[in-house]
Formats: sequence, C-alpha cells, structure tokens
Amino acid sequence: MKYYFIAGEASGDLHAANLIKELRLNDTSANIRAWGGDRMGREGAVLVKHYKDLAFMGFVEVLKNLRTIFHNLDFCKKDILTFKPDVIILVDYPGFNLRIAEWAHEQGIRVFYYISPQIWAWKQSRVKQIRRTVDKMFVILPFEKEFYKHFGVEVDFVGHPLLDAIAAEIDEHPFIAEEFITRNKLTDKPLIALLPGSRKQEITVMLHQMMSVVDFFPGYQFVIAGVDAIPVAFYQSVIGSQPVKLIFGQTHELLRSSVAALVTSGTATLETALLNVPEVVCYQGGNVSYLIARQLIKVKYISLVNLIMDRVVVKELIQDQLNTNNLKRELDIIVNNPEERQKIFSDYSELRHLLGDKGASKKTAYLMYEYLHPN
Repeated sequence: MKYYFIAGEASGDLHAANLIKELRLNDTSANIRAWGGDRMGREGAVLVKHYKDLAFMGFVEVLKNLRTIFHNLDFCKKDILTFKPDVIILVDYPGFNLRIAEWAHEQGIRVFYYISPQIWAWKQSRVKQIRRTVDKMFVILPFEKEFYKHFGVEVDFVGHPLLDAIAAEIDEHPFIAEEFITRNKLTDKPLIALLPGSRKQEITVMLHQMMSVVDFFPGYQFVIAGVDAIPVAFYQSVIGSQPVKLIFGQTHELLRSSVAALVTSGTATLETALLNVPEVVCYQGGNVSYLIARQLIKVKYISLVNLIMDRVVVKELIQDQLNTNNLKRELDIIVNNPEERQKIFSDYSELRHLLGDKGASKKTAYLMYEYLHPN
C-alpha cells in the first residue's frame, strides 16, 4: 500500500520513524512518501520536505510566515494528488496537518492521525473538525481517550512511543557513561544537561536564560543538547564565550549521563523524566504570543510530566518566572537536595506506569494495518 506521512517536528520524526519501521513488518510492500526528518528517511521513507523548513514558533512568527505556510500547503496537496496514497498518516503538527485533513477528507482520501494535537489544552473546538475529517485517531496520553469520549469521538489509546524509543535505544546500544564522557572530551565534573528546544527562535531565548546560572555551579559542567537541523554556527552565536559544551545527536546519552537538566517545555520534558533525570521546565515566549496563549490555554501545567500526573512533579518556570535567581534556586534543589531527588524518582516511576508498557509503535502499526485491511 501507499502511505503519505506528514511530521513537522523532531519528535514527530522520531515517532513516525518507529511507526514506519513497524508498518513495514506488517506490509512488506509499503511505499512511503513523507514530510519529516532524517530518521524517517533512514526507515525508507522518500522525503519531500524536511521538518526544519516547516517549524514556526508562536502566533507572531506564524503570521510573519503565512506566505511560506500557504505555499507549503499548496505544494503538499499537489504532491499527495500525484502520489495517490491509500492513506495519509498525520503526526501531531496540528496547524498544518488539520488543514491537510480537511482537504484530504474532501478528496475522499483516508486520514489517520497519530499523536493527537493538544486540543485538550486549547482550541477544543477542533474536536468537531477531527470528528468530521479524521477516519482514525491514535492517542498516546492516557487522559486523551476520556477527553475525546466526552465529545463523542472514539479513539485508540496505544501508549506513548517514547517508551519504545528509549527501550530500543537501551537494548541496541548498551550505555557506559565513561565512554560518552571520553568520546565527547568532557571533564570528570558532574553533568547538567541544557535542552533549549528545536527551533532557532526558542533556542535563542531559552539558551541565554539557561546559561545565566552556569557561573553559580562551578563544580558542574553544562552541556547543550544540539539539534542536528540547527547549524553549529547558530549555536555558537548564542553561546558566545560561555564555558559550555555543545554536543549533537546524543541527547539521550547526555541525559543518561547527567545529574539534572534544564529543559524547554515540550516533548523533551517527558523524555527527560522517562530517562530518570530531575529537571526544571522552562518556557519564555514573545510577549504578544504569551498574552494570547494565556487567554486560550485551558490546562494547569505546561509540561507533559505534570499534565499526565495531574500534579506538580517538576518545577515549571514560565515567562517572567524564568530568570536567573529562580533558575539558580530550583536547579540547586534538584541537584543538592537528596530528599527532593528521591521524591522525583518515585514520581517518575509512577509516571511510567501511567503511560503503559512499551509497544506503542507496534500496536499502532497493527491497528492501522487492520483498519486498512478489514476482513
């Protein structure tokens, strides 16, 4: 069968790649064309556009790039019509993908959606659009099934694919921290990981804030998890003369070697928790974008860890709260307070239990194949 994937971010590339791998086990003749990233390409998908050309952050930034976004939409529609897929598989990335879903439904093309947009946080009205235009929805957070059911939409809860990704990584690549440290020419000081995000706009802001505490922790070395799609020169322009190390393509190894992390809000907060690293969650956007978001967002927390647990497990520093003094205080707590660290580890264990066992990618691929091949 012919599958057309659309993933617009690094996390979508990771989860779509694992899904593609499992789909190929069910459908050995699968022909896959995709918008995504290098991981999807390595699994045999023919890449049309890379996600690094698609990511725009915040309301103002989206407005500034409307012409590019609409050009991409038109190009995508034409490419889909040329390819003539049996199904379009959309992976998160709602601003773009929901428009494609609407159009594909009108064309009579089957639409599967893997990893629900966070409509439980804002724009709940999108449920009606999903109910009308998406044939099957596969959700990865336990509370999403009840959320959709409240609106009369039946979805499949498949578990979180990060559990798969991490388990596979551990199985395939046995990890020794000393080797990681030697390979990357790090010192013997304990590591603190900095995860400033995957878009240039957020990296610029978040990295400046994160690095502001470096001088207060002379007994530690700070290491930035670089994103492959962002040039080294860009990071260096932000880092300047700060005594931090930049490492690409080894985020999970970095986290597994670290005693703590400062993490920009997003999927990375959950990755950090699943790798059992105490963290401080950070977010600071443009003033206009943040003011708009405050009026629209309907959830108590910004981190997936706290949302899933429905209570504060990791500290969130948002907007004006994200400053040097607060970062210094919260980082000191998770690095130097044994009781607080143990409490976090206990909460992380409960979090993994709530997310279910590994096997999300395999389960999703099986369900998709069965829906496409009904008896």
